[in-house]
Amino acid sequence: MGLISLLWGIVSMLWMLLALIPLLGWGNWFLIPFAAVGAIIGAIGVLFTSSARTGRARTGLLLNGIVIVVGIIRLSIGGGII
Repeated sequence: MGLISLLWGIVSMLWMLLALIPLLGWGNWFLIPFAAVGAIIGAIGVLFTSSARTGRARTGLLLNGIVIVVGIIRLSIGGGII
């Protein structure tokens, strides 16, 4: 679960960088639910993995969380309309 969440977070982060380009802000509407699924996978990985092996799941959870926050901020300033 941790590896899946980490890879999902990396893909989300790359997608977020693409969605920061003007006129591509509409991508945030699809990015936020995508990153939310990755965050859920990361949370499940943290809960059901031994405490010594939660590094990847925590990193994936953190990456997806950052992507969600940046996507919401981008949409709130009107970047999703353009």
